[in-house]
Amino acid sequence: MTEFRVRKATLDDLSVLVQLFDAYRVFYEQASDPARAKEFLQQRLHGQDSVILLAEDASGQAAGFVQMFPSFSSVSAARIWILNDLFVSPTHRKRGVGRALLGAAEQFGLDDGAHCLKLETHRTNTVAQALYVEQGWEEDREFCTYYFPLHPSEAQP
Repeated sequence: MTEFRVRKATLDDLSVLVQLFDAYRVFYEQASDPARAKEFLQQRLHGQDSVILLAEDASGQAAGFVQMFPSFSSVSAARIWILNDLFVSPTHRKRGVGRALLGAAEQFGLDDGAHCLKLETHRTNTVAQALYVEQGWEEDREFCTYYFPLHPSEAQP
């Protein structure tokens, strides 16, 4: 297994993040749109309203990323992080990048003093689901997630 370094991304990483993020959106059946990806990521990084963790292989090549958004649990009266995006480039899959990214996200949450991390994935994404369970994530069987489309012509996030 190749070693990977995971670090918090900055605006200096924007060009490599755009490539990964655009590929991530294409994976979820969105049209490739690097300009939209760049604008979205630039806004998130500039406004510091998300945290992006970037995985790089030993040669420094970008291997994947996790993007997390802060939120809060009223019941727990505590901060939580929503792990909204996890993507590993096809050339780096099955080499431990996803595990490294999840581990880094978990450590980030611990260091931040958060109550928990939450994520959701498509029901058909069984590969990701198996990884989450393997890493100790628990499926929420108590609460249902609902979605209300404000713009019905757009795909569900």
